[in-house]
Amino acid sequence: MRAGPDDLTIEFQQGELDIRAARWGEMHVARYTLPPGTDLSPFFAALPDGLCSGDHFGIMIAGELTVRYADGTEETARAGDLYYWPGMHTGWSDQGAEFIAVTPLAQVARMEEAMAAATG
Repeated sequence: MRAGPDDLTIEFQQGELDIRAARWGEMHVARYTLPPGTDLSPFFAALPDGLCSGDHFGIMIAGELTVRYADGTEETARAGDLYYWPGMHTGWSDQGAEFIAVTPLAQVARMEEAMAAATG
């Protein structure tokens, strides 16, 4: 299975921020494009502890993204890096980023349900 960026479904788009994804088997595959200064925390506000609970595996295509975990530790993934971000995190990008994230579909479904319940 393969998909170019334009083959993916737009999940969220606002200005230069673009999230496109597909559901392949039991996985959610997404391509994120974040402009400089993006803080992902508002996306997770409706989730428990205001943190993303998904486990993400992927690669940074361009730029960099800093992730902060529930215990306060931080790490920065840069262009070319492979990464694993376990659940209970948030992130931001001062310079902008483009990356691919693969997440178990069951985790994405639970987060979508929590967000829908919180927003009514």
